[in-house]
Amino acid sequence: MTVPVARLNTGSHDMAVSPALEAFMSTAWAPSPLAPDIRVPGHNVTSRRRTSLSARFPGERLLIPAGVLKVRSNDCDYRFRPHSAYAWLTGLTGEDQVGHVLVLEPAGAEGHEAVLYLRPRSPRVGDEFYRDRRYGEFWVGRRPDLEEAATMTGITCRHLDDLTTLLAGAQPPTRMVWGVDGSLDSLCGRSLPGSAEHDRDAELAACLAELRLIKDLWEVSQLQLAVDHTATGFEDVVRALPRALRHPRGERWIEGVFNLRARAEGNGTGYDTIAAAGAHACVLHWIRNDGPLARDQLLLLDAGVETDTLYTADITRTLPLSGRFSSVQREVYELVLAAQDAGIAALRPGARFRDFHMAAMRVIAEGLYEWGVLRVPAEEALARDNGLYRRYTLCSSGHMLGLDVHDCAKARAEVYLDGVLEEGQVLTVEPGLYLQPDDETLPLELRGIGVRIEDDLVITADGAHLMSGALPRTVEAVEEWMGSLLNE
Repeated sequence: MTVPVARLNTGSHDMAVSPALEAFMSTAWAPSPLAPDIRVPGHNVTSRRRTSLSARFPGERLLIPAGVLKVRSNDCDYRFRPHSAYAWLTGLTGEDQVGHVLVLEPAGAEGHEAVLYLRPRSPRVGDEFYRDRRYGEFWVGRRPDLEEAATMTGITCRHLDDLTTLLAGAQPPTRMVWGVDGSLDSLCGRSLPGSAEHDRDAELAACLAELRLIKDLWEVSQLQLAVDHTATGFEDVVRALPRALRHPRGERWIEGVFNLRARAEGNGTGYDTIAAAGAHACVLHWIRNDGPLARDQLLLLDAGVETDTLYTADITRTLPLSGRFSSVQREVYELVLAAQDAGIAALRPGARFRDFHMAAMRVIAEGLYEWGVLRVPAEEALARDNGLYRRYTLCSSGHMLGLDVHDCAKARAEVYLDGVLEEGQVLTVEPGLYLQPDDETLPLELRGIGVRIEDDLVITADGAHLMSGALPRTVEAVEEWMGSLLNE
């Protein structure tokens, strides 16, 4: 005898909507327009950015997607953040930008017409506004309608559904920011990498990164705001140290304290906070943050607030959890500080981007040789065919900073890494020493100490301005600062 098997039902757990409820939900809704002045921050500069991009690719269609939601688990998505190029060109930075696409359509002698294809607000007819968990207004909040979006951005706005029709018609030469929106990639025949089209897309990505290398005054002001909020977050952390020291996962307590400030003052953190105590500081990107704190340890805190306009700070301080450096901790810290001072001194327009790193590494190599840790002279260790000093420092001493923590990463090497510094560029200087706990080339007292000092700077006409100067850097200043906060 065959036992019948019940049909597996894995559909939505939502209750069915009766015809009566459906009719009721479509009636008696008052108008709810957005505020009159809803222009995006920086609205007066985005048009110039689009014009600069247009001039690079005359006669070609350019597609810049905001991106799509990514599943965290089951039916829960990660919090959405628009792609940086999309945000830079439109000024739109909110979580309501999922799936939207900016199109620069060739317009003859006039360059390009900018058209923003978006999903407008759910109308109060149909059931999307109260049944669609991903896009419905009752589930995720209000979106602007087409007219409101045009007012916000100064860009012609059309329904996202119209984009499929556009892409199905006659196609001018087209470039796109590839790999951000899989559905758009498929519509444009970009499913398989390695084609000639992908080479053209890579040129667009490089161009967008290179256009962002030099920040305008508004961008610098946003970065300064991010830095200022980050400095406040570091103060919060120091005040919270007594309680964090008592918690079995004190690193995570530190992470939470800083992240609270980031969410309260901005969009959140610009990257996952590194709260690394003791030997965890020797792990360059330690984000597990699950360890305890001990008063005889150092805490390496690498964190940055991201503003609502999506510009992020990136600052690191290494702090003695007792409030005072031990003699060996002080020795390591002061070598890293001397390296950072040398790197900062090398910043000026016309200097090669790599110069500040090599200036910092020379100080590190010389210090390691003086300690007897490095067995060859600094000059020999710094040679390209040697590099033995890197066992203890490993990574680069800085990077561009902006909408991304590692900003403009798709720029060509000859423009960025092998290029020269220009006024208006914003970057970090962050040398470090990471003396691994199991490294038998080190004396016992040095093992397990990790120190990084990182600051944010903008290149000026005659050098560089230290944007993060509100946070102390010297041993004496750090100890005095911590003491004042802990004794409030």
